Amino acid sequence: MITSRKQDIILAGVGGQGILSIAFVIDNAALREGFNVKQAEVHGMAQRGGAVQSHLRLSRDAIHSDLIPKGAADLVLSVEPLEALRYLDYLRPGGRVVSSSTPFINIPDYPKLEAVLGRIREIPGSLVLDSEALAKEAGTSKAQNTVILGAAASFLAVAEESLLEYIKVLFAPRGDKVLGANLRAFELGRKAAG
Repeated sequence: MITSRKQDIILAGVGGQGILSIAFVIDNAALREGFNVKQAEVHGMAQRGGAVQSHLRLSRDAIHSDLIPKGAADLVLSVEPLEALRYLDYLRPGGRVVSSSTPFINIPDYPKLEAVLGRIREIPGSLVLDSEALAKEAGTSKAQNTVILGAAASFLAVAEESLLEYIKVLFAPRGDKVLGANLRAFELGRKAAG
């Protein structure tokens, strides 16, 4: 956890990857810790595979806009590498990127994956991990979003225990198997981040 009075985060991915689930966990963890929170989300096509992104703004002070200006984001979290590239111009100098290396190829002219990953890795402090393999190791490929959240946990302005509390709130109603897989996914992501 970093200590900060404010943090601006871009969440990115495609429909069906659980971007809004990550937002739910971070938003509620931040509220629990006394942050003011604003969130703006953009959904792509109303179907699996359309672009989804969310702006999360956390602050100990008043927040006047729910949109993060270009060049101001502290963190870009992405469950899809090409979607991470879309938001690099939002990153502030010294900001970080945490991205999956697993593509969701939903367009015929998807660029060469190594070029996409290479561009992300050019960002100092970036973290690119195989969220699909880690999610499968946790018990379900659907937990890639939770792997990314775990990998980003040490870069967030909220405590890990708060994140875990809201992972439980979100996934416990879906049963012990789903909750357990997501808790394991968070831990595997956290360990992969070092």
